[in-house]
Amino acid sequence: MPNGTLYLIPVPLADEAVGRSLTPYLVETINQISEYIVENEKTARRWLKECGLKMPQSQLTIHDYGKHNRKESLAPFFAGLLAGKDVGLMSEAGCPGVADPGADIVAEAHRKGIKVVPLVGPSSILLALMASGFSGQSFIFHGYIPIDKADRAKKIKEMEGNAERLKQTQMFIETPFRNNSMLDEVLRSCKPNTRLCIACNLTGLDEMVRTQTIAAWKKQIPELHKKPCIFLIFHA
Repeated sequence: MPNGTLYLIPVPLADEAVGRSLTPYLVETINQISEYIVENEKTARRWLKECGLKMPQSQLTIHDYGKHNRKESLAPFFAGLLAGKDVGLMSEAGCPGVADPGADIVAEAHRKGIKVVPLVGPSSILLALMASGFSGQSFIFHGYIPIDKADRAKKIKEMEGNAERLKQTQMFIETPFRNNSMLDEVLRSCKPNTRLCIACNLTGLDEMVRTQTIAAWKKQIPELHKKPCIFLIFHA
């Protein structure tokens, strides 16, 4: 019997963005799958319901790949796939495998010769890059940068230098409750004419994407506490 297919199913980035995040093919796909590997079971079940899952959720098999389960064997996650069942992989938000622990599942699928199919959906990284006005020809996503103040300042200056020298967009994130301190450090560390884009709560009702110089940001500092943000630095 041939293996099943692992479908990479994007999840909305904001609670009120379900309708803006779906494609007909995605809805059709989730209604043909009864087994999922997810980062957060509660989030996954809620999203499946909101996007139009027709089968009773009691009929679903859900494997939780949350942070407390990542040291366990991956074998149970692949039993269905190896028996010919199609399975969906879902992140807590956005695209599985992109700045996401689901990449480990995808890598194992390739090792086992399982077909992997990515579905179209929201990626906060690409949405932020698209809306920033910065270079989409050369960019790098650093993920989380150091928490220690000295190390963080050093990293920010290093990214700024690369942005200027390589004409390369530098992208990074922070845990939402530390966004304000992150912004303070960026404003302290960068040159006045360096450009900074802040992409906040993308696809949400209060979405904000704004690009301006460090000098301009210092005149009106936004409140970013507990709001998902991506920071982008560029130097034209």
